[in-house]
Amino acid sequence: MPIHAPASHALTDVTASDSTLRRFLHGLPGVDAVGLEARAASLGTRSIKTTAKAYAIDLAISMVDLTTLEGADTPGKVRALGAKAVRPDPTDRTAPSTAAVCVYPDMVTVAKEAVAGSDVKVASVATAFPAGRAALGVKLADVRDAVAAGADEVDMVIDRGAFLAGDYMKVYDEIVAVKEACGTSSRLKVIFETGELSTYDNIRRASWLGMLAGADFIKTSTGKVAVNATPANTLLMLEAVRDFRAQTGVQVGVKPAGGIRTSKDAVKFLVLVNETAGEDWLDNHWFRFGASSLLNDLLMQRQKLATGRYSGPDYVTVD
Repeated sequence: MPIHAPASHALTDVTASDSTLRRFLHGLPGVDAVGLEARAASLGTRSIKTTAKAYAIDLAISMVDLTTLEGADTPGKVRALGAKAVRPDPTDRTAPSTAAVCVYPDMVTVAKEAVAGSDVKVASVATAFPAGRAALGVKLADVRDAVAAGADEVDMVIDRGAFLAGDYMKVYDEIVAVKEACGTSSRLKVIFETGELSTYDNIRRASWLGMLAGADFIKTSTGKVAVNATPANTLLMLEAVRDFRAQTGVQVGVKPAGGIRTSKDAVKFLVLVNETAGEDWLDNHWFRFGASSLLNDLLMQRQKLATGRYSGPDYVTVD
């Protein structure tokens, strides 16, 4: 299995200065928006049936970061979410666990206790999520608190204001600092908030910027804005991680988040992964869904395939 991004790689020189970083990012090929959206739509029409569909549903369940990021989150809610992550379908022990539970830093300890003894990871959003409007010292303290509480993964947000102003080195330096604060025990997901980046060219630049800075995952969205994960922006990020590995030998994961609610949607995204990045990414170590309601639909479709009957929403717990 490929290792996490090393401290140096084949593209280290491009981050030597603000000018070299800018030159590299603006030298990336421009995105053909029409072509990108057409390819994403075309791949979304692929039909998957019977055993392949059952495999895809189980794979998707295993890739879910079961998420609660609300001001009204309580320890009881987080414990219930952790129990569901470990055993999504209490009536069927063959159902896989989810990849992780994603919570705010102050709920990490509760989540760790809830998933203890399982393979389910605990992810924590940090760096003044979701806006990211805080001083670097505050952001790093947020990360260190989450890691000290036992977070296996940290989901950070970039400073979109700095990125859109063209201050790429500031964004790069913050990601590097957060990666260092994660230490060796926590993987880092870097959230771009693609709905605020305006253009596909900016999403491509942000993807490469995050990977150059040492991201273990690049992630579309916080789920807190109007436009979140789409097939097109996820396809673009999958192309970026594929090309980055080709140039550096370093593999980086992808996490679309927000707006993915049905099994049909999830399967479309898995087709994107397989056809763009390849089979190496068809594993929850390298691909995740940031979701809350998606898991319920996956479980209902799974039961329908097994029994021929659709149980409806009462079959699953309400998150």
